[in-house]
Amino acid sequence: MDGRERESDAAIVDLAAGRPLGQADLGRLIAYLGSPDGAAPRERLFERARETALARFGGRIYVRGLIEFTNICRRDCLYCGIRRSNARAARYRLSPDAILACCERGYGLGFRTFVLQGGEDPWFTDDVLVNLISAVKAAWPDCALTLSVGERSGGGYRRFRAAGADRFLLRHETADPDHYARLHPADQTWAERRRCLSDLRAAGYQVGAGFMVGLPWQTPEHLAADLIFLRGLQPEMVGIGPFIPHHDTPLAGFPAGSVDMTLVMLALTRLLLPRSLLPATTALGTMADDGRERGVLAGANVLMPNLSPPADRKKYMLYDNKISDGDEAAENVASLARRMKAIGYEVVVDRGDFR
Repeated sequence: MDGRERESDAAIVDLAAGRPLGQADLGRLIAYLGSPDGAAPRERLFERARETALARFGGRIYVRGLIEFTNICRRDCLYCGIRRSNARAARYRLSPDAILACCERGYGLGFRTFVLQGGEDPWFTDDVLVNLISAVKAAWPDCALTLSVGERSGGGYRRFRAAGADRFLLRHETADPDHYARLHPADQTWAERRRCLSDLRAAGYQVGAGFMVGLPWQTPEHLAADLIFLRGLQPEMVGIGPFIPHHDTPLAGFPAGSVDMTLVMLALTRLLLPRSLLPATTALGTMADDGRERGVLAGANVLMPNLSPPADRKKYMLYDNKISDGDEAAENVASLARRMKAIGYEVVVDRGDFR
């Protein structure tokens, strides 16, 4: 074992023990773990992250039923396939009744958390969402409800929480304001994204943040800043996936992020936030057939199969080749459970709240 390996292992021990590393040290660690020379310590990192998750959650993997209810969006994020400027996107919007039908089907399949995710569709006003949330919670009071509906007013967030929403997912995307500005038009700012996350915390949600790995212009120091931001925010959930370009966006020509580096960031997040709920994301499953398994073996403990109507799933195309059928489909959750069992884990019927 050479000096860099020893230094890397020592830094991982420090993280696991709750001793914070500075941004420069974290950046060097991330760069090394993502390099070919870092293969052996990378595997030791995954093992430590896996042990951390097992100590906290046992072999339990929580499933969430994902309902992608609209791909209409007023935002114009440069990386996103459903951005406002993409005139080639086949747009759709589920009615509230159609969304409730998805929940009903999901409940019958055993799901006890529903995730309502969509673009920032102006049709879904605060009033419409409040009524929808109330209807879901009245029909299935034993279920948790997660929203992922983007940037709203603080008052809107409070109303959704009062109506019964339990959790809210809003990725911070990147913790560097200048990097954020390169990925978004001028009317979308890092300050506003931070404001939203602060308002969500104040409203009493279980909060989810997160970022993409391998974004254009991203450096190891940016990824280190993401971890430091998460350490300060202490979110209950963190979504981490590889950047995958979409052919109809300004970032179409950039390469996708790496699976290995995504797993490194998952594992480091598990050590940094041992109690967090960490999905093995759809993007990870898109990049590698065994991406979900590898995510779980690097510390993830959540899967989010797709409950959206089959006819609409392929239209929610945030990035190229996004998987939406096979074991990604909620109706095939039994097959997903078998895959998890094959690596020693158990898919559980549970709200899977942060504890």
